[in-house]
Amino acid sequence: MTTGKKIGTIAAIVGIVLVIGLIYYHYFFVFGEGVKAGELNYIVKKGYIFKTNEGKLIQSGVRSRQMGTLENNEFEFSVTDESIAKQMMGNSGKFYELHYKEYKSSLPWRGFSRYVVDSIYAAKDVQTR
Repeated sequence: MTTGKKIGTIAAIVGIVLVIGLIYYHYFFVFGEGVKAGELNYIVKKGYIFKTNEGKLIQSGVRSRQMGTLENNEFEFSVTDESIAKQMMGNSGKFYELHYKEYKSSLPWRGFSRYVVDSIYAAKDVQTR
């Protein structure tokens, strides 16, 4: 093997490893994880090819990004575990504490959101005042 071919082979291998590393970081690396709490607004199963469970949690409090405006705290998420999605569908409107993982980008079979709920810490009835 000549020196030019060795350099070309090494450069190709380094390029392939770099591309694989970037794909892993962008789609599979867990960027963050935590817990969000709030009232479950909805959870639905939707999609054209990949049917995924998508939901929205309404968090208490009001946040404003611009002076003089009001905005709800909403947490939109995907659920990959079918048993968790069914449990949430059967208890819509309850107050939930959800553990989630945050990815840099979404994948079609994982859901539309970068936030993927993987467990439920607590589900309580909403307290009325």
